[in-house]
Amino acid sequence: MTSDTSSAGILSRPYLLATVGACALVFLSAFESLAVTTIMPLVSRDLDGASLYALAFAGPLATGVMGMVAAGNWSDRRGPAAPLYSSVALFVAGLLIAGTAGTMEILVLGRLVQGLGGGAMTVALYVLVARVYPPALHPKIFAAFAASWVVPSLVGPFAAGVVAQLSSWHWVFLGVVGLVIPALLMVVPAVRGMSSEPAAEPAPAEPVPWAFGRMGWAALAAVAVLGLNLSAEVPGVGGVIAVVALVLALVAVRPLVPRGTLTARRGLPSVILVRGLASAAFFGAEVYLPYLLTERYAFTPTFAGLTLTGAALAWAGASAVQGRLGAKLADDLAVKIGAALVLIAVISTLVTAVFALPAAVAIVGWILAGGGMGLMYPRLSVMTLALSTPENQGFNSAAMSISDSLGGALSLAATGLVFAAFTTTNSFAGVFALTAVIAVVGVLIAPRVATRVAASGASSDSTAAPELTHHV
Repeated sequence: MTSDTSSAGILSRPYLLATVGACALVFLSAFESLAVTTIMPLVSRDLDGASLYALAFAGPLATGVMGMVAAGNWSDRRGPAAPLYSSVALFVAGLLIAGTAGTMEILVLGRLVQGLGGGAMTVALYVLVARVYPPALHPKIFAAFAASWVVPSLVGPFAAGVVAQLSSWHWVFLGVVGLVIPALLMVVPAVRGMSSEPAAEPAPAEPVPWAFGRMGWAALAAVAVLGLNLSAEVPGVGGVIAVVALVLALVAVRPLVPRGTLTARRGLPSVILVRGLASAAFFGAEVYLPYLLTERYAFTPTFAGLTLTGAALAWAGASAVQGRLGAKLADDLAVKIGAALVLIAVISTLVTAVFALPAAVAIVGWILAGGGMGLMYPRLSVMTLALSTPENQGFNSAAMSISDSLGGALSLAATGLVFAAFTTTNSFAGVFALTAVIAVVGVLIAPRVATRVAASGASSDSTAAPELTHHV
């Protein structure tokens, strides 16, 4: 963008529009993810779509993995411009389809398209940062991205509830469309500037080949997740379809993560696995918490959304605390404490559903869950990079995101089956019991994230930025 970057900041003239536009895209993606969690009980009731409730969350996570892999490969081949424009177009198309949906099936279709675009957009933006900003500014722009997740966490659920109550849930989707386009337009000059700048390095003799194998495995994993979600709709052979879909998902994810991940090998494989288990336990339970509060305790969508805000505040606060502690808090200890807090929180929602305890028990417990995730997520990211080499940093970072997304997607698919299988009285208890089992597995595997010779010195101030990734 400019040759004089020694004193430039991310809000200085060469980068101002790109910074504001990129952060706005991250903000809108985060807002939509959290807003949908708040309004989905209302949407499900309005469209008579309880059987597809879980798919509305699991589907975008699954298609997002496809978007991540495809956009990463496309960006390596041709740069981030075309993947960014295409991903934003898909994201907007998904919002329009969901926002104008008259049936739950159409809404889920829109969510699938939205997830595909959102996953690709995240990768394209990260590549854009690498191409546009000098390395000295990378920590600042990534901190800005983290902040762009924090603010929607604070206002998104409440705002979505207010919009749904005063107007219509349709506008929670459609209202974002008018903001995405201006955000993209602010990034366009930076994208054009990449092609006008002289190349810092000679272009490779041959372009990076298409990774059709990885894209195929990602697509198979997404199809398996969708099949698992829909297996309950097939009478007679639904159980067989569910087992086959689960096996296919595990087979498909194996080439996308480090060897030994599925068997919890000590070190990096267990780091990647714990990331997926944490996502599965937390998000598998979180999407049903507003549902529980609105159905059993007659909460309005606005106040049910405030529960998610409390967890988000705890997430951001715990992330900041662990960042300040740095090496004083060992990475593996932070992961073990975080996993235990998530387990306690899920158990609190379980006993609330089973014994009809006051809603405050589940709400306070979920604040603990946010704190646990805030402790774990940044340290798992740090450990992933610390246990990687320059040759596999990209693969391992992608594996962490894939584990994150697929963990949540598979959990939501499974909880959807449980929710449909039980009676109305026991359905919430069944969901929280399943996520509690997943959380227990996470607690058991958490000690294996440390190598036999502990090397927690990887913790640094780079963990200070809150890492609120992956809400659906």
